[in-house]
Amino acid sequence: MSDDLFGVAAEAALSTSGPLAARLRPTTLDDVVGQDHLLGPDRPLRRLIEADRLSSVILWGPPGTGKTTIAQLCAHTTAKHFEQLSAVTASVADVRAVLAGARQRLGERGQGTILFLDEVHRFNKAQQDALLPGVESGLLVLVGATTENPHFEVNPPLLSRSTLFRLEPITEPALRRLLERALEVERASATPEAVELLAARAGGDGRRALGSLEVAMALASARPDPTVVADDVDQALGTASVRYGSDDHYDVVSAFIKSIRGSDVDAALHWLARMLEAGEDPRFIARRLVILASEDVGMADSMSLVVADAAARAVEFVGLPEARLNLAHATVHLATAPKSNRVTVALGAATADVRQRSVGEVPAHLRDGHYQGAAALGHGRGYRYPHDDPSGWVDQQYLPDVLVGQRYYEPSPHGDEALLSSARRQGTSARQRRDGGRPRDDDARGGPASPEGIEERS
Repeated sequence: MSDDLFGVAAEAALSTSGPLAARLRPTTLDDVVGQDHLLGPDRPLRRLIEADRLSSVILWGPPGTGKTTIAQLCAHTTAKHFEQLSAVTASVADVRAVLAGARQRLGERGQGTILFLDEVHRFNKAQQDALLPGVESGLLVLVGATTENPHFEVNPPLLSRSTLFRLEPITEPALRRLLERALEVERASATPEAVELLAARAGGDGRRALGSLEVAMALASARPDPTVVADDVDQALGTASVRYGSDDHYDVVSAFIKSIRGSDVDAALHWLARMLEAGEDPRFIARRLVILASEDVGMADSMSLVVADAAARAVEFVGLPEARLNLAHATVHLATAPKSNRVTVALGAATADVRQRSVGEVPAHLRDGHYQGAAALGHGRGYRYPHDDPSGWVDQQYLPDVLVGQRYYEPSPHGDEALLSSARRQGTSARQRRDGGRPRDDDARGGPASPEGIEERS
């Protein structure tokens, strides 16, 4: 009994002195700010909650978007018993205790049970598996909340038995309404500029917006005029919030790559800055740039690979924060370079042939003829050394017999590849095309002597 009294007293104290975000937590669905696609009139989640027909659900969204609020509103509207656990502290034993209580409650009173499991992605496989029988049988209605992509973090059997609802970051107009409501409750005032700044820099996080407002009000209260101004908000916010969980890692780098591929240099720089500000490993960014240089730029601008590789080396040699400039340099170069994926396509086509069809033997004239007995086998016989020809090129077979005539690489009309396309049709190199079709002197002489070249000619 005394525990209950102390609990009630603690709740009463928190209702007047707890964090502003907790004190303003909505008590009805109409009070919820944002998530109109789920909680607006006749929207799916609202109808399920109001009809007390909610089955197991996973609420997935960024911090401060209302996942816990929605779960607690379920508790206020349902006839079922409501239990709450945090995956950060709960164990398999706690889950089994909830299941045992749900079974007893259903048997004695016919009352179902809703379990709200916050941070469900933090449950390991064994803990999630412990929930599965209760969810599958309907003994338990699970309401799980997660900031991480449940397709990656929640066991497929559990996810398949739950309805997934995605919560979006709260829009700036909705955040402004939330802040104005908070100012009214606190009997405080703020300039329109201060409210705009809070809404813009909260990153779609309602809890962060209210927490920052609370700090800003405390700063303003030290002045004769306690109206919150933009400078109070600046001090309260510090730096802009950058949300970057494991799900955001994949989404942001995907946007980064696609922006470079689409030649939008400003978008590419935005996503680069976002990754760096969130603490992304610069070596990961550099690796992605090196890959993209060949995958999406390729022979249209071969210098792109050199620039990307140089940026990757600079990351190791210089380190952050200065290496940010090297990564930006490579990003701008790649975004503004002509694009071609023909190297990627060509390798894919060649690989498919190697894997899926008979590709024949190495032609005899291309085989190694440097070991004793090779000449007797005819290896290397008939090979024509291109450097002996004044043009630096000879017409001879290089593919296996069964693949003669097969084309994998088809140059695009973009950037340097346009030269390659023309040169390929005429049997000359791109360099010779630039030189007006004339071979360079060293090409005509067969090139500089080297051990490899001498052996090859023999």
